[in-house]
Amino acid sequence: MRFWLLKTEPDEFSIDDLAAAGAVGVPWDGIRNYQARNYLRDQVSAGDRALIYHSSCAKVGVAGVGRVVCDGYPDPAQLDPDSRYYDPKATQTAPRWYQIDLMFERRFDDVIPLVRLKQTPALASMVLIRHGRLSVQPVTLAEWNIVLALGSNPVD
Repeated sequence: MRFWLLKTEPDEFSIDDLAAAGAVGVPWDGIRNYQARNYLRDQVSAGDRALIYHSSCAKVGVAGVGRVVCDGYPDPAQLDPDSRYYDPKATQTAPRWYQIDLMFERRFDDVIPLVRLKQTPALASMVLIRHGRLSVQPVTLAEWNIVLALGSNPVD
């Protein structure tokens, strides 16, 4: 099992939307960055766990936890000319973009703010802190445990 951080904009898809999707899960799609695609295609696997990170919003930070339902598979939107994720260079036999299915596991009482993550010395090497722009990021077991502890201990 591996651990990941998945970024989402909550006005498009939030931890609440993930919770509402139920136990079947929902496609985690629309990723259009090659490094993030490589993670989805080659490393993210069924059973992996993910920190759900809200970005581009008033409360930026880790909102909860999800579980990967299935290994990465080609994102069908890349072949749909009516989709905003359409890619004319993608084909059925040579897909360019991948997605996973994700299910809800846990919502934190409050979002763990990015500033709090940055103020946690043990997270200084976390990909989010060093190179925060990637929408799919690996998380070490130690980082995972620290973030979960922060989610269990809100700051007043």
